Amino acid sequence: MSNSNIGILAIVCIVLCSVMLIGSVMNDHKTHTSTPQWIPTDEDIAYQDSMWNIINQTQMEVDTIKESIDHIINRLDEIE
Repeated sequence: MSNSNIGILAIVCIVLCSVMLIGSVMNDHKTHTSTPQWIPTDEDIAYQDSMWNIINQTQMEVDTIKESIDHIINRLDEIE
């Protein structure tokens, strides 16, 4: 290896080590952060329950519509 290659390799190693050092210093090691847990209030629970009821009712209506469509398709097939 020539002196210029060794010099370039040394510079690359120095830059790489410097970047790793700066990155580790700047890295925020907050692995044990204590974020407050969300505790639902009675209003939150009531809102979630009402949303579930709306979703459940909508699903039942969609199922009813699907059954009606299937019935209509079957009737059309019988006519043909």
